[in-house]
Amino acid sequence: MTDPDVPTGEAADRLAIRDLVDAWAHCADRRKPKDQAALLVPDGTVEVYQGDLTTSEPVQRLRGHAELAEAFAALDNYDVTTHFNGQSTITLNGDRATGESYCLAHHLFLENGQRTLMVMSIRYLDTFARYEGRWLFEERKLVIDWTDKRSSAG
Repeated sequence: MTDPDVPTGEAADRLAIRDLVDAWAHCADRRKPKDQAALLVPDGTVEVYQGDLTTSEPVQRLRGHAELAEAFAALDNYDVTTHFNGQSTITLNGDRATGESYCLAHHLFLENGQRTLMVMSIRYLDTFARYEGRWLFEERKLVIDWTDKRSSAG
């Protein structure tokens, strides 16, 4: 007998993918680079773009868990971060999906002895795959739409 309160089918897939997006932000903020890298299929890729990806080349390309975990460890350069996920869209197609999600990434750090806050408006353009029974990222294109950096009195 199935529990009517537990989502199944498309609803379960959408929830699992949203949980994946949120797990990415959690791992980034809690400094868990290996766990964050494990949210991608083994040969998964991340590409970073400064501005519109249709008019620019990626400024960074990463592939595979080891390379990704090493890159994610760079977040240790900040005293603290908070990735706040916003709206997202998901298009399901069997064991694959695509989506776009928005994030405001807050970074606090010292710069020239001054506490500084940098906020980045990020969009992720994602390809997801059901891998070994769970949804993972196959590809993430991280698009930095804008950045605001200022002193923080905090």
